[in-house]
Amino acid sequence: MLVAPTARADQQDDTYKNLEVFARVLSYVQNNYVESVDSRKLMHGAIKGMLETLDPHTLFMPPEVFKEMKIDTSGEFGGLGLEIARKGDRIIVVAAIDDTPAARAGLRPGDELLRIDDESTQGRDLAWALQKMRGPAGKRVLLTIMREGFNAPRELAIIRDHIRIVSVEGALYGGIGYVKVKNFQDRTDLYLRKELDRLRGLNGGKELRGVVLDLRNNPGGLLDQAVAISDRFLPGNLTIVTTRGRNGGNATEERSKDRDTEANYPLVVLVNAGSASASEIVAGALQDHGRAVIMGTQTFGKGSVQTVIELEDGSGLKLTIARYYTPSGRSIQERGITPDFVVPDDVGGKPGRETRERDLERHFKAEPVVSSPEQPSTPHTLPANLKPWDVAEKLKDPPLKVSLEYINSLAGTEQATPQRAGASDR
Repeated sequence: MLVAPTARADQQDDTYKNLEVFARVLSYVQNNYVESVDSRKLMHGAIKGMLETLDPHTLFMPPEVFKEMKIDTSGEFGGLGLEIARKGDRIIVVAAIDDTPAARAGLRPGDELLRIDDESTQGRDLAWALQKMRGPAGKRVLLTIMREGFNAPRELAIIRDHIRIVSVEGALYGGIGYVKVKNFQDRTDLYLRKELDRLRGLNGGKELRGVVLDLRNNPGGLLDQAVAISDRFLPGNLTIVTTRGRNGGNATEERSKDRDTEANYPLVVLVNAGSASASEIVAGALQDHGRAVIMGTQTFGKGSVQTVIELEDGSGLKLTIARYYTPSGRSIQERGITPDFVVPDDVGGKPGRETRERDLERHFKAEPVVSSPEQPSTPHTLPANLKPWDVAEKLKDPPLKVSLEYINSLAGTEQATPQRAGASDR
């Protein structure tokens, strides 16, 4: 969409007029406020206020918070291991990353954080909450949480740890590989390849009979790693994801390459309400191309792309710059990825009660649905003709149990004792 020169000039005039008002207010505060003020604090507050008129994933990060964010993507930091989001004036849990203090304490998607170390979270921003939970390992953080089904808030005393997120780990079940991808950080695709090779080694050097790719409670991360992992399971020259900026401009398309592609074995992807962003890109690409069967519950529904900009004073801007679309043209914004087979994480559980993108304040609304034959039909509750398998019989994880039985029914009946070894993240 082209903007006429006159319209652009009018917009600039309005901007300059508003900046004059801002400068005048700033001057009044600096010169006349009843107490002395911190100019840096005022400016950071003004920036935060401006960004809070936009979507919930656009954030300003002061230098200390931005430094922590950069550490996050490397996969090692001191803290609890919680992914959080704003819902109105409240802060809620999106996911507790596996094998972190938060997960061991039993925090779940949808839990509301009421207080952190006796300070109310009401009206606080995410940067404040993240900073409160981060810090030296061995120090206690007191969280007050509320959960559906609780009669009253509960306190959890959690000890910070060195969070070294092992982004990929796996196990072998009767020749079927299980790989858990916990988030998308630097080199996650490399670690996935190493883990699959390790499982083939445990399988006597033979090709795997199938793979379960577990993306549950994976809050996302780096887009390039989501593209690389999708590419690993797809033949060459297929669309993985398309991104489009304002008014459909700055469109980019990521396509698969015809190298290092995994064998065409049966593939199941596990998802739930904690599967967001990059996880949804992978699930959507593999579902649209018919490469994988998706099992679990509806995903989070974050269909936007952010870029991170480092500013001159060491602070950072996380800015939403585009929407992304699956290969068939679906936007999963607000909707999420619908599994082919609904399998709740808990026995007898009812999916759909967790917090998702659509519950967040100021989220982008879903775009109108364009009918496409590639879009999935209404999900089924369980695959047809599913047969019990003694290798999976004792598993306490319903989606994993069902996915293994499903692949086993497709790949033959060869059985073996489950084998597990250390993860391959480092």
